[in-house]
Amino acid sequence: MESDLNIAQKSALLPIGEIAGRLGLREDELESYGRYKAKVRLDAIKRLGDERFGKYVVVTGITPTPLGEGKTVTTVGLAQGLAKLGKRAACCIRQPSMGPVFGIKGGAAGGGYAQVLPMADLNLHLTGDMHAVGSAHALLSALIDTLMVKGNPGRLDPMKVVWRRCVDMNDAALRDIVIGLGGHGFPRETGFDLTSASEVMAVLALATSLKDLRQRLGRIVIGYTHQDIPVFAEAIHAAGAMTALLRDALMPNLLQTIEHVPAFVHAGPFANIAHGNSSVLADEVALRCADYVVTEAGFGADMGFEKFCHIKCRTSGRQPSVAVLVVTVRAIKAHSGRFRVIPGRPMDSRINEPDVEAVRQGLPNMVKHLENIARFNLPCVVAINRFPTDTDEELAAVADAAREAGAFEVALSEVHTRGGDGGQALAEAVVRAAETPAAKPFRLLYELKTPIKAKIETIAREIYGADGVTYEAAANAAAETLTRLGFDKLPICMAKTQYSLSHDPARKGRPTGFVLPVRDIRLAGGAGFLTPLVGTIQTMPAFGRHPAALDMDIDDEGRVIGLF
Repeated sequence: MESDLNIAQKSALLPIGEIAGRLGLREDELESYGRYKAKVRLDAIKRLGDERFGKYVVVTGITPTPLGEGKTVTTVGLAQGLAKLGKRAACCIRQPSMGPVFGIKGGAAGGGYAQVLPMADLNLHLTGDMHAVGSAHALLSALIDTLMVKGNPGRLDPMKVVWRRCVDMNDAALRDIVIGLGGHGFPRETGFDLTSASEVMAVLALATSLKDLRQRLGRIVIGYTHQDIPVFAEAIHAAGAMTALLRDALMPNLLQTIEHVPAFVHAGPFANIAHGNSSVLADEVALRCADYVVTEAGFGADMGFEKFCHIKCRTSGRQPSVAVLVVTVRAIKAHSGRFRVIPGRPMDSRINEPDVEAVRQGLPNMVKHLENIARFNLPCVVAINRFPTDTDEELAAVADAAREAGAFEVALSEVHTRGGDGGQALAEAVVRAAETPAAKPFRLLYELKTPIKAKIETIAREIYGADGVTYEAAANAAAETLTRLGFDKLPICMAKTQYSLSHDPARKGRPTGFVLPVRDIRLAGGAGFLTPLVGTIQTMPAFGRHPAALDMDIDDEGRVIGLF
């Protein structure tokens, strides 16, 4: 089979105005970026009103291998499959960070015949939203250090500034730095996070209007006074200029799939170190235009899906109709513990050999994710993303275990090789699940008024399967301070490894007998959540031994090559 990039470059695209027309969007509601991508003006939401909303489908997965298990492929392919059934469908995905694009993963537009196009544009800058987020973040950083030496209007204690810097690249050398040397400002320790982990990115993804964006930016806590009183971005008059930088970025980006199904690509918070979902506004536009909206939550059901429910759904007020759990035989085998799976290194070749016993040993991971989804009272369709090396016996073992664990239905997905045709069985199962009256109403696992530690422990026990939680001194102090300052009513956004249900990426399958270590708790006042840092999780990733960037170039015609 050809590479994803070759398939994408050979595919015919329709003018973006025609794609928008299929959703009922008007020409004057678009801000075009060339012929094949556009931003949707927020006026469209008001015009479309609240009379009708499509079915809301969230795609999640089991604990993945470092190569990913095809959630984006499934999201795109499912939307194409729904279109094949005559449904007006749209998909909503995140914009990829260039750190992972140039690092271990390569492109993030789906793959094969289930891609969002233009593929190279999507992966490299798109409409500039990522840069706008980075610039707004950098503006706040610069204003903080400048104003501290020119009157200090917020009365910040230089040693209690909590706002870090960001860059959209895996640059581990910047994790911890010292600034202010050479007589320029106050020397102090700080560091860089990936732009996807910036609170500004989370604000962009969760904002419900331009006014809400402005208010959220003003609520960002940049540090504390000598008396431990929080200082907000509003106090140094930074939020207005930040909003000006993000005004256009707030509009969702409209693209198309390889089969011309509308695709919204907007915002890019990671699911291991942020809340891991595309923007509320993209979903709001799509839900008013389409019969079925398929949105992707990052990493496994313990990560992006849990945050989708507790953070994104709380913000938007929307409730999903059905969940889709993406499963691969490869990942299930990896959870048997028999194979060497290390990020940045080649996968153990034996994992592609027939081994139904390894599948059976790895199935508890899938079962746990099904249990997690069931806790929210959602019907779940299991999508087995089929690989050429999968045997019928292996696939049957997965399907039987999924049904026994309570899956609404199980469907083979062959969207990578067959596009929408390969996703029709999955689409039919999703339609049946979405149209079946719910036995119980959608529920959340904790109330906002619950104390901070109790919320953390609910997620740790019910979603991860931990026996309990331990808190380092910094985490204990943070919980006490945040409660005293009135920030204890915010939801929780756990920062944890994506490679295990536990805090330890080496613990595969369904770990038991572990206690979750929380080393600190960060406040995201503008985004509106608290982020416990679990184990050794980093908010600035590193490149592996052979970054994908080393294989990328342009050809004689100026086309990108080597991108996925």
